[in-house]
Amino acid sequence: MSLVQETADQRDRDGSDLMASRCKALAVQLARFPRVPLGHLPTPLEPMDRLSEHLGGPRLWVKRDDCTGLSSGGNKTRKLEYLMADAQTQGADTIITQGATQSNHARQTAAAAAKLGLACHILLEDRTGSNDPSYIMSGNVLLDRLHGATVSKRDGGVDMNVEMETLAETLRGQGRRPYIIPGGGSNPIGALGYVNCARELVDQANGLGLHIDALVHATGSSGTQAGLVAGLAALQSDIHLLGIGVRAPQEKQEGMVFDLAQRTLAHLGSEVEIPRADVRANCNYVGGGYGVPTDGMIAALKLLAETEGLLFDPVYSGKGLDGLIDLIRNDYFDGMENVVFLHTGGSAALFGYPDTFDLPGYAAL
Repeated sequence: MSLVQETADQRDRDGSDLMASRCKALAVQLARFPRVPLGHLPTPLEPMDRLSEHLGGPRLWVKRDDCTGLSSGGNKTRKLEYLMADAQTQGADTIITQGATQSNHARQTAAAAAKLGLACHILLEDRTGSNDPSYIMSGNVLLDRLHGATVSKRDGGVDMNVEMETLAETLRGQGRRPYIIPGGGSNPIGALGYVNCARELVDQANGLGLHIDALVHATGSSGTQAGLVAGLAALQSDIHLLGIGVRAPQEKQEGMVFDLAQRTLAHLGSEVEIPRADVRANCNYVGGGYGVPTDGMIAALKLLAETEGLLFDPVYSGKGLDGLIDLIRNDYFDGMENVVFLHTGGSAALFGYPDTFDLPGYAAL
């Protein structure tokens, strides 16, 4: 072995040891916060080589947060580990949260409440105007009810925070002790779940000797991305993080993420500063609105099902995939070798969109 190679190998070992040390330090910081184990963690980090070959770009990997285990899994489970622990600390006996009709967050919250013996009230906002029975009664809505949650509907555009607080006041008058979880579990407590995910992912990659150039995911209520931004900043990681927006315009989405990431670091007790340029959201794949299918989403879901045997969510992760695939085809990741897509789960929502995919032979069955 040449001296140059020995020097390079030593530099790699030193860098690996330094990152391992940072991961341990962040784990110690996180351990100060109450957390109830709900998920199957760490989730797998797997290559998607058939998709990589099909697209001809960087090597693609998937972080399988669809495998967190709670009611078919998903990203909200990580947040709920901290949120439910906080609810227990405060002596709550009832959980209140809100989301869109086919909310993955609502489903996982209902399951977490059931597991911990807490009552659960779910408020579902009608953001699409659809009266399709499959959409309003099947998929995640069916699972909400199966987990024993009380489910009620609200018109689109109402202030859901006010609606939750009004319900909480009613329940307090009945002697209950409600705990309100914001939509998506997106506050500094919930975002700790994705600070922990950033640590977990970097630690996994470090153990594999894998250099991750970019991490891509769907971003909506902002908690997942804010937690990742905060976690990567705390680790001083150079991973290029990109959120693919599923609801808000870019300026609003990035503003929400930046604000919550700063508040999450403050909650963590960290003095690390986040450069505004490190918060990136591409919101070109929203289409007609939140929960409204797009041609790109449909094509992306079919492609992943047929090449990798993976199922994604038509509302959230599917639009994130559409963005990833289109950006690869438009050379966004040129010069990068390894790109990870965070699978946030949600395949249960597929059953709320049975006619969206126009599958051959479906009508004849």
